[in-house]
Amino acid sequence: MTTKMAAQQLLQAAHVAPEIFELRPDYRVLLLIVEGITPSPSDETSETLLKEAETHVKTLSSTSAITELPHIAAWRETYKAFGAKPNKTRNSLEALTRRAENGLPRVNRLTDIYNAISVKHQIPFGGEDLDKYDGSAFLVRATGKESFQTFAAGEPENELASPGEPIWCDNTGITCRRWNWRQGPRTALTDDTTRVLFILDALKPVSNDPLTRAADELAASLKSVSPNVETYSRLIGPSS
Repeated sequence: MTTKMAAQQLLQAAHVAPEIFELRPDYRVLLLIVEGITPSPSDETSETLLKEAETHVKTLSSTSAITELPHIAAWRETYKAFGAKPNKTRNSLEALTRRAENGLPRVNRLTDIYNAISVKHQIPFGGEDLDKYDGSAFLVRATGKESFQTFAAGEPENELASPGEPIWCDNTGITCRRWNWRQGPRTALTDDTTRVLFILDALKPVSNDPLTRAADELAASLKSVSPNVETYSRLIGPSS
């Protein structure tokens, strides 16, 4: 059963372990809670944002390879630093940016909006259904004993995190492996999600200003289609 906590309490209790900053002293995360979302299929609003993101990627890739885009390159180096192979396990931003070249997926309005803004601002986004979340989010490096629920060939399967990989967790267990690689199905967004914890990850050369602008655009876009939306945020960095 999900532990219900007020949004501000959830944000204040969230934390990033010191060993994460030892791995990447420039790491920052902006946590954004959005409540009161009206579920909807993909619509004109989300379609417009997706097309803008796809056009943006075509512009970026006309002068640089996807792997050389600054924030993607930073995440690829970081994956190597904790033992992952970036060509095999791509961070969510690189995976989405690659898909944008041939067309981003159309899932539902909520997912479409946050995918589009992630690609547009070149920042990895995670989205967790707060009604399925257990307590506050925290980011640590795995011991190798943590179990992660996933699916293989359509069947549920448990696997262990690799020792040293960064894992986002709640009180029940892992919610996302390898920082921003693969989210678990337990807390994944659905067509009925109304409360979301968004996780926006940043490394240099991305500064706090573009990180905040991405969160602000996400909040504004969701509020434009769900007038009762309320948002709360917190930026966590080495000095937090």
